[in-house]
Amino acid sequence: MVKFGLQFKATLENVTKVRPEGEDFRWFLKLKCGNCGEIPDKWQYVTLVESTPLKGGRGSASMVQKCKLCSRENSIDILRDTITPYNAEDNERFKTMVQFECRGLEPVDFQPQAGFAAEGAESGTQFPEINLLEKDWTDYDEKVSESVGVYEVTHQFIKC
Repeated sequence: MVKFGLQFKATLENVTKVRPEGEDFRWFLKLKCGNCGEIPDKWQYVTLVESTPLKGGRGSASMVQKCKLCSRENSIDILRDTITPYNAEDNERFKTMVQFECRGLEPVDFQPQAGFAAEGAESGTQFPEINLLEKDWTDYDEKVSESVGVYEVTHQFIKC
């Protein structure tokens, strides 16, 4: 099994602690079969709340799937304790936000969507339900009369 880290990078304006919100947060990924190299066209998601048993009683994973091309059973598991927020001091630098434990799979792409949250850097104002599908999000923090935003969201995967 191999661990992959999803590194997040963005430009933050007057916000900090950008993070996935809740156990049902959906990590939308494209996954490559380590056996045959097949990458399905469709986005697949994994969550902390979903758990599937592995064959042979070897535990469980967030997702277990059979490759459509080579029929190999592969799995990916979210490592709960590795989920960390992206803070103001991380601005415009890659930071590992989560790690996945993979058996026979390799994450090759990530699509941020709804379910992120953040807070005002100065005010502490909570901003729930941030959607990063467009790679940008903007709002207004009334407590400090400032615009807030998350811009130019990018990512990369690293082996851990």
